[in-house]
Amino acid sequence: MENCVCITGGTKGIGKAVAACLAEAGYNLLLTYSSDSETAQATGNELRLQYGRQVHILQADSSAPSSIEIIYRYLTEQSLRLDAVVFNAGITSRCPFEELALAEWERVFFANVHFPVFLLQRLTGLFNEGGSVVFTGSLMGIQPHSVSLAYGVTKSAVHALVKNLVKFLVPYHIRVNGVAPGFVDTEWQKEKPAEIRRNIENKVASGRFCRPEEVAEVYKMLIENNYFNGEVIVIDGGYSYK
Repeated sequence: MENCVCITGGTKGIGKAVAACLAEAGYNLLLTYSSDSETAQATGNELRLQYGRQVHILQADSSAPSSIEIIYRYLTEQSLRLDAVVFNAGITSRCPFEELALAEWERVFFANVHFPVFLLQRLTGLFNEGGSVVFTGSLMGIQPHSVSLAYGVTKSAVHALVKNLVKFLVPYHIRVNGVAPGFVDTEWQKEKPAEIRRNIENKVASGRFCRPEEVAEVYKMLIENNYFNGEVIVIDGGYSYK
């Protein structure tokens, strides 16, 4: 029987940074990804080589209901027990409000809200005593989102999930918390035009984007500190304070 931390969307961006932070701390990992197999395998090889941990890589698209059973079946077939689950996978939609279709709205809600709820329901019996769940929320679930209505609303729902799941997970001795990152300097953010990046930096008291390893440390803290429960930790560098 092998213990691990499962990170959905764990091969890129914030998920990859969390994976590296936890691997360095001695955790074995199961990292899921949606479609980019080449990057996923490269991430797995990189983490194994650098930290000497077991790193399982599994394709499981968070927008597909079948992925719930795919993840559960992999864990059971590989005899993996969970120290923690990080629900990091998520999607957005940048359709203008006037053109937003119901199917697109539902797609974002499924990936960001429904998928983690029903995957967690399936996984509760696989946790070790004192297990931990960490959701990735967003500053955009707190501040109005000017580009994606669906993303902002679903991340607000994720924050509410953290609070509401606490009592439901008590019988399983599982804690649940969330991280609400501001602007993190992942590849996706680095692709933004320089002017847009400067406009964002001018709104942040710290004057810069968050480094991925800085936000990863918050996830590690929530997994390892047994008195955090029902909290959503905002790490935004003092956004809007400047």
